[in-house]
Amino acid sequence: MIGGIAPVYVIAPTRTDTTAMKPQFLALFLLVAACVSPETPVDTSGQQPGDLIGGGGSGGLVEREPDLCQASMYQQYIGQPGTIVPMLPISRIVRVIEFGEIFTQEYNPSRINFWLAPTGEITRISCG
Repeated sequence: MIGGIAPVYVIAPTRTDTTAMKPQFLALFLLVAACVSPETPVDTSGQQPGDLIGGGGSGGLVEREPDLCQASMYQQYIGQPGTIVPMLPISRIVRVIEFGEIFTQEYNPSRINFWLAPTGEITRISCG
């Protein structure tokens, strides 16, 4: 003890030679990279947020039914303010999706989605 203070000893780790392990890491990397299949490019031009890509299968996505929610009956409201949606005579489940809003991704073919622009007007009406 020096002047009432006990000395503290720090043991620094020693540097090991890693040059022998580099080929092993490279071989492991190449093995893993060879197991990954290349992605098939998907054309997403013309799609809106929330559109489903593909249909059924291993991706867990549900194939869309042809207009079960009868969204085509409400297309005349595109361009109108989103505030009119609660006043529309709709007897189905309705979801208003504001621009940039986070929403659930489950697909309900009988639900009508009203998509709003940043300015608040309806830009798209779809099932889901």
